[in-house]
Amino acid sequence: MSITRRHAIGGITTLAAATTLPRLAAAQTMMTATHTFGPATAIYALGWIGVAKGFFKPEHLDLKFAAFNAGTQGRQAVASGQAQFGHGDSNHPLQLSTRGKKCKILFATQAIASISNIVVRRDLYDAGITTIEKLADYKRPDGAKPIIAATAIGSGTWMYGTYLFEAKKLGDRIHWVAGGGANTMYPSLQTKQFDAIVAVPTWVIEAETQGFGKAIYDTSKPGVFEATFGGTVPVLVVYALEETIETDRPLVQAFVNGMVAAMKWVKATPIDEVYALVAEKYFAGVDPVAVKAELGFDKNTWAYDGRIDKPMWERGGRVWYRKGTDIPETKYEDIVDMSFLEAALAKFK
Repeated sequence: MSITRRHAIGGITTLAAATTLPRLAAAQTMMTATHTFGPATAIYALGWIGVAKGFFKPEHLDLKFAAFNAGTQGRQAVASGQAQFGHGDSNHPLQLSTRGKKCKILFATQAIASISNIVVRRDLYDAGITTIEKLADYKRPDGAKPIIAATAIGSGTWMYGTYLFEAKKLGDRIHWVAGGGANTMYPSLQTKQFDAIVAVPTWVIEAETQGFGKAIYDTSKPGVFEATFGGTVPVLVVYALEETIETDRPLVQAFVNGMVAAMKWVKATPIDEVYALVAEKYFAGVDPVAVKAELGFDKNTWAYDGRIDKPMWERGGRVWYRKGTDIPETKYEDIVDMSFLEAALAKFK
């Protein structure tokens, strides 16, 4: 049988199709990843929002979640491989890197610390403990230092809370303890086990609404955070192990793309609409005013584009590189990787 030009072209076309289709099928294979954070409050809702809006589907990513009572537990999940992406304070990837689990910070989700508000017991506030300085001067009935709870020792709330008092030369007047999440923070403040807590916006509003606490340091107010910290810093970040980035860059890019799409949607969308998207599933039973305040914090305080520059990083260093943190100074270039973010921002321009 002689091979005509038509047969040859047809054979080439069939061969091309046979080799291309498996590649296309492979490219469309759904990837899976786990995203972790703690505590499960609205400041970490970005991934939930992305899933609810379907932003990860075009990226062929099935995103799961692992929420804990504190960011320290979340970083342990990243270190162990239980989760590919962590969301929490910048100290978490720094501490992992120090302990041999090298990380990269992929983008920021907050540049003014909503996690550094200070709420005192209402009875103390009514007795005149209305400032950070007055709280530091307070003595418990047995003469002991005031007890302030962060979610966990070494967590983001602890990092920013301790810096706040140290910046005012009051660090040695406070006794710090681990308080966990809202289910332990609230009753411990109400029963006077704690004199104050480091609180996210939801906790501030719930404490004031329910009458058991009052904020004496509120970073939602213009200029409050900058006056203490010198400007914006990369407060909450999303990070991954270098191993994950090196072995599965498509997965990392897909995740960042979906998160950036969620950030852009939140920034452009009325808070009531954002709240309606996630409230029933994730915030049932929580004061809607409190959840909306937390969801809207970044819209009101920051450009919300995810970028971290060197000046921001250097300001953050004042918080991270202190006695008691056990975090050695790390160069911006060694731990911050903006390449995935820039690619995502260009995609959704």
